Amino acid sequence: MATYLIRKLEQFTALSRDDKAALERAASGKPRRLASREDIFREGDAPGRVNLILDGWACRYKVLEDGRRQIAAFLLPGDLCDLRMFILRQMDHSVGTLSPVTVAEIPKEAILDLTDNYPRISRALWWTSLVEEAIQREWTTNLGQRDALERMAHLLCEVFLRLRAVGLTEGPTCELPVTQAELADATGLSTVHVNRTIQELRARGLVILRGKTLSIPDLDALQDAALFSANYLHLGRIGHEYDANDV
Repeated sequence: MATYLIRKLEQFTALSRDDKAALERAASGKPRRLASREDIFREGDAPGRVNLILDGWACRYKVLEDGRRQIAAFLLPGDLCDLRMFILRQMDHSVGTLSPVTVAEIPKEAILDLTDNYPRISRALWWTSLVEEAIQREWTTNLGQRDALERMAHLLCEVFLRLRAVGLTEGPTCELPVTQAELADATGLSTVHVNRTIQELRARGLVILRGKTLSIPDLDALQDAALFSANYLHLGRIGHEYDANDV
């Protein structure tokens, strides 16, 4: 159940057998299955449990009074939607599915047990929080400074590398179960502009999109076009220096 979460956490700190067993126990409750375009929770809801994405894609978003939506994050398998949100009185944003999704609802008591009694897990969760904040800074930079092609290329590089880190790519190919309207909501572009930008990326041989599948023939070339540096994802196991010996 917690396979992708364990792979994600092990980017930062090696986990012992006991650590992995504790994560599996925490995620072992009855899974909740949602169809595409359903809300996992909505702004204003009282948070109770922490949601772990087991499979499928979701997004963190805000909606204005007139219906305009801003997607603030893509949530992929292994991501915890709301690790610290259970301390809030009500949610200040919504999380909805972009594809059929299965989530594990982890009680807050289980999260507190993990952070209080499993120091390696606690350290790895610190790292994931730091990476989430770094991703948010990059998305802000995308909206404020990068042009349309750079924005789209940057987003595709990020998603591909995040999926590859948890074993969800096959060579240069990964799933991309999002519509152009959802890409527009994530990049601050119109759907027309998104379509033109994707066509330009295709024409330059930087991406191949077939249905819900993305292929990147030359990742270095796409990163160059995006002005992309992967350092903010901290995939180089920077946290490995904090590993325990009993792995």
